[in-house]
Amino acid sequence: MIFTETKLKGAFLIEVQKFEDERGFFGRTFCQKEFQKYGLNPNVSQANVSYNKKKGTLRGMHFQAAPYEEVKFVRCTRGSICDVIIDVRPDSPTYKQWTYAELSADNYLMLYVPEGFAHGFQTLEDDTEVIYQVSQFYTPGSERGIRYDDPVFRIAWPLAIQVISEKDRNWPDYKL
Repeated sequence: MIFTETKLKGAFLIEVQKFEDERGFFGRTFCQKEFQKYGLNPNVSQANVSYNKKKGTLRGMHFQAAPYEEVKFVRCTRGSICDVIIDVRPDSPTYKQWTYAELSADNYLMLYVPEGFAHGFQTLEDDTEVIYQVSQFYTPGSERGIRYDDPVFRIAWPLAIQVISEKDRNWPDYKL
């Protein structure tokens, strides 16, 4: 696995290191020891899948409040997404900054999203599937969100929003 830190402190883009031969290739998509080598939280409490019918579907921006902050480890297994993260850690040097990565079934890239980050994505193709492992159990009372068009962040989504849940459309303005 090849780890590259993003511009946001503690968030990593992870590439499958492929060992290829006439059969195809083999590579690891998770290794607890390699996560620990980079100081990353390797704990997994849940694994989730998100299937999205339409291109332009937006899910996010979600996070859990203390003491239930979670790491997410995201991979697109069918189609492609624009995966967006926002650093909402007040003491972080990258507080209120966001970045994105294109994850697809073809590029095998994965995104490590640390605790204290909001996460969301927009599908770039119909019939897109995303899997993600999380370090905490879902705790409804600690669920928080940032509206996809919050003026504090001004996220530049690549496509017009075609499908979004009522909850994601109506998160309140982010409080500084």
